[in-house]
Amino acid sequence: MNIITQTADGSNTLFNEDIGEHYHSKHGALQESKHVFIDAGLKHAVHLFPDQEIKVLEVGFGTGLNFLLTAAYCAEHDIAYNYTSLEAYPLKNEELESTGYEHYVPKVIWEAMVNNYGKVFLQSVSIAEKQQFRIVHTHLHRYEASQQFDLIYYDAFSVQHQPEMWTDEIIAHTCQFLKPGGIFVTYAITGKLKRALKSNGFAIEKLPGAPGKREMLRAVKLS
Repeated sequence: MNIITQTADGSNTLFNEDIGEHYHSKHGALQESKHVFIDAGLKHAVHLFPDQEIKVLEVGFGTGLNFLLTAAYCAEHDIAYNYTSLEAYPLKNEELESTGYEHYVPKVIWEAMVNNYGKVFLQSVSIAEKQQFRIVHTHLHRYEASQQFDLIYYDAFSVQHQPEMWTDEIIAHTCQFLKPGGIFVTYAITGKLKRALKSNGFAIEKLPGAPGKREMLRAVKLS
């Protein structure tokens, strides 16, 4: 069961009773997603790979907030994207609608996500011109793809509540989907995670964290 909860910036999140954790920071769902995944992730990828389609792999679709903000930013700046999200335990459509996230993105993007939510588990859907979106209903360790991505949003639940998502093996598995020069971004930063990424050929950056967190991590794949 998931319980709607308001966070400190006024935006909502859901509390996952099975995991025992909120989908977003209680200090602010909206500002965390913008800070970590849009400002530190997407904008950096657009800077590194200008004038090309940005291929995004998200680990943990959750409430869809990262996707909505990505779609809105790309629409505003005429950026082509191909967005693949992995989700082992999809929320129901009515749970997505309960979040109130339609207030933070253009109406056309919100409606495109809600209206296509069932379809995107079966096939890639064109949200708008130059905007492709799909969700793969699977556990991360079972995911396989020949495609390589420019940007990975790693948005699993925390290591305290979902330790299997932060092992050396699962990080290595995830890194194989990122192309050389690609970006791995997440809200978390631990010594174990940094060592795992370095062992897979990444350069690590410590960045200021979203409100409530001192630091976050961005890493670039060197080869």
